[in-house]
Amino acid sequence: MQRLSRWITLLLLVTMLIACGGQQTTAPTDVPQTPTSAPTAVPTAAPTVEPTAAPTVAVLEAPTTNLIDECVTDYDPEIDYFPEKVTLSDSVGWTIEYFNNYKMITVLNPWRNADVQFRYVLVQCGTPPPADTGDALVIEVPVNSIVAMSTTQLPHLSELGLLDKLVGVDSFQYINNPDVRKKIEAGELIEIGSGAQVNVEQALDLKPDLIMTYGVGNPEYDAHPKLLEANLKVVLNGEYMETSPLGCAEWIKFTAAFFNREAQATEVYNTISGRYKEMAERARNVANRPTVFANIPFQGTWFMPGGRSYVAQLLADAGADYLWADDTSTGSQPLSFEEVFERARNADFWLNPGSMKSLTEIREADERFTEFAAFQNGNVFNNNKRLNENGGNDYWETGVTNPHLVLADLIKILHPELLPDHELYFYQKLAP
Repeated sequence: MQRLSRWITLLLLVTMLIACGGQQTTAPTDVPQTPTSAPTAVPTAAPTVEPTAAPTVAVLEAPTTNLIDECVTDYDPEIDYFPEKVTLSDSVGWTIEYFNNYKMITVLNPWRNADVQFRYVLVQCGTPPPADTGDALVIEVPVNSIVAMSTTQLPHLSELGLLDKLVGVDSFQYINNPDVRKKIEAGELIEIGSGAQVNVEQALDLKPDLIMTYGVGNPEYDAHPKLLEANLKVVLNGEYMETSPLGCAEWIKFTAAFFNREAQATEVYNTISGRYKEMAERARNVANRPTVFANIPFQGTWFMPGGRSYVAQLLADAGADYLWADDTSTGSQPLSFEEVFERARNADFWLNPGSMKSLTEIREADERFTEFAAFQNGNVFNNNKRLNENGGNDYWETGVTNPHLVLADLIKILHPELLPDHELYFYQKLAP
């Protein structure tokens, strides 16, 4: 009887532990099996006591990967629903924090001289949002449909295998991605416009889980105020404010977070970063660094990339002596023709001269351009090799997420011996 009593006591204790939230599913190993015969100390006339079987308890197991196609059905606040996380190594324009069932993203610098930041709480669907979200926009993840309002966001969706989630864009005109073009031709995408003229009704009809756009801080050009006013889930992507090529590219992790695709984004980014750094290492120690200047006047002003801009970083990594590398600005500085000519007249290379497709076009734009040594030597290269029929430039689409391809082009131009087998992808040498 003592042995049986001890067994029943242990069984009750196990049941109580489970009821209090324990995760144990089986009785302790020292609990004896049900006796096959009555104990010898019990009188034969006494009734046999049959112990009750231990109850079956469902265990809530923590996922080993992020949930990309489903919601939580049995929520446990102690479980980490985002075992696959991203960390940022090059991007400085946003942050991400992880909690058990939600993520907090903060866009730190949405546009130049912005005095506002944007916060987003990404809640795993099937779980409750945090009690206090302040001014943050709450979005359930993973999202299942998205409107992308910048062509720079399309490579994110393509690289992550998410183009099937794309339901709308701002405009068809400048898109180069062949898979997105196929969706356009098949009537699978809708244009919602851009800026203050965005078609809010069209966006509402689409009912997207997410609209990803950008801001410039001017109500005439920003779409997000109207879209937010209509209670649509709108987030601002600030990749263009980054000052390094890899910083821009790392925003693929930003997009991935809304789809719980952190693992894929990390893999893609590590590949891009590794290739970029390997090529930069080759060019870093070159003995000869050719002098370079960039761009062309717009409405009488020559906007030269600042010495701390992503263009300057690209040129430095390609082994160039950028003539405005001593400048401390991260944007573009407005200069006159005379200021540029004084410093760059004998430069070895001229890059990115606007929309120009030939030396003849440059000469016709302003005869003074022919006085630059780079023009005279035929060392003028433009990043407009990949244009669609409407003038959409793939350099500003694919190139932002794939700076290693841009860097390879620049190294090929400046130091062809370092990449003898590379064929220019975005750049072309301008013919007479």
